[in-house]
Amino acid sequence: MSNTATVRQNAINWFEIPCADLDRATTFYETLLGAKMQRENIGDNMAIFPAEQTGTSGTLVKRKFQKPGAGTMVYLNCDGDLDDVLSRVPKAGGLVLMPKTEVPGGYGHFACLRDTEGNHIGLHSH
Repeated sequence: MSNTATVRQNAINWFEIPCADLDRATTFYETLLGAKMQRENIGDNMAIFPAEQTGTSGTLVKRKFQKPGAGTMVYLNCDGDLDDVLSRVPKAGGLVLMPKTEVPGGYGHFACLRDTEGNHIGLHSH
């Protein structure tokens, strides 16, 4: 075993947010983030979050074995627009669970919300 750790570009390389209603969840996140998601069927119907080719991305997915509200919380990058994104949460059908909060040490701000599917999602901005 080596004493040197593997350094990865991103700690997260993909995420999946389970949903009961893919259309409703897609509309929520498109409204929230102000960006169009790509619909695909890769074994399951999904809507993929936009990202650069080398960036981290993920998907909304409707699967029998993944139930909304029981998944892992992920933090979505709001790219300096946290206030604007938070203002769209109620309009999109979500609920802000934790308002904009400073991350100590100059690491930006975060907030938490519940989406239309019952998932708890974090938002982060530098």
